Amino acid sequence: MADISSRKVDHLDLATSGDVGFRSTSTLFECVRLVHDSLPEIDVGAIDRSVRVFGKVLRAPLFVAGMTGGTDRAERINRELASIAEERGYAFGVGSQRAMLKRPDARATYEIRSVAPTALVFANIGGVQAAAIDTDAVRALVDQIGADALCVHLNPAQEIVQPEGDRDFRGVLDALGRLSRELSVPVVAKETGCGIGASAARRLAEVGVRHVDVSGAGGTSWVAVETARATGGLRDVGETFREWGIPTAASLLAVTGVGFRTVLASGGIASGLDVAKAIALGATAAGMARPALQALETGGRAGALAFFDRLEAELTTAMLLTGSRTTDELRRAPRVLVGELAAWKAGA
Repeated sequence: MADISSRKVDHLDLATSGDVGFRSTSTLFECVRLVHDSLPEIDVGAIDRSVRVFGKVLRAPLFVAGMTGGTDRAERINRELASIAEERGYAFGVGSQRAMLKRPDARATYEIRSVAPTALVFANIGGVQAAAIDTDAVRALVDQIGADALCVHLNPAQEIVQPEGDRDFRGVLDALGRLSRELSVPVVAKETGCGIGASAARRLAEVGVRHVDVSGAGGTSWVAVETARATGGLRDVGETFREWGIPTAASLLAVTGVGFRTVLASGGIASGLDVAKAIALGATAAGMARPALQALETGGRAGALAFFDRLEAELTTAMLLTGSRTTDELRRAPRVLVGELAAWKAGA
């Protein structure tokens, strides 16, 4: 447990202030051009940003993506951001609950229902861990924090660089299929900053996965996070693969034709315009982790609220300027793909 706690502290420090962003790889949202409508005929005050996700209505198509847990600092962050999600009508995800498997008393660092009684909450476990334990043990992780859905995170690029990382990824796909069949809550296959490609999307669909979070490249590079912690040969490998991954916009294009019921977009979401573009590419909602953490850590609750105020104002503006009264209309808004993203689409 000491190793996990130390790793969680390292991750928070690096995510808050470290040089762990992609350097040359972008989300490619800059290659998505939403078409301007000079005659929107809309009262801005009547724009409806709400979406329904897993039976709950979000007042805006936003979620705070899973980041942390297992330490006292993580408990403070989870509770503060979860309370903001409750206040604003967003969804909220906890970080990997692997620490709870190692030490049951770590549960308190993930318990946020007292501050977010009605929010849509995502539990979180790694794919390798999901493959190693039975369905009842996974169900307990969900139930113990009162979650509405479960994210099973896929992070082979991170693990292969992480000094303490997993090296055997067999059985993860079967575990996702098993959990999708046997759990009563929705199961979301979630990447961690490297994106889901067309081949992986088809294989997920074939085993019965109906919900994904693409978590594409262009935001935080978890390879870079682990490279900063690594030494010797692992650091060299990490430097080589720092830019590895499928850009978020390209990953959205890869998964939207597969037939998933829910497509969540995270990975480098930095503005309300990014959110709008993600929805126009087929996403149900969009999430962010590092920007929310940084806003909270540098500006406190007021700083985090100001960050979300800006996101919502930008999203509303994008909806007005595309003539979209609702998120459903935004999903059908005209868009043009240019540059590298057009090449990704052609090669898919």
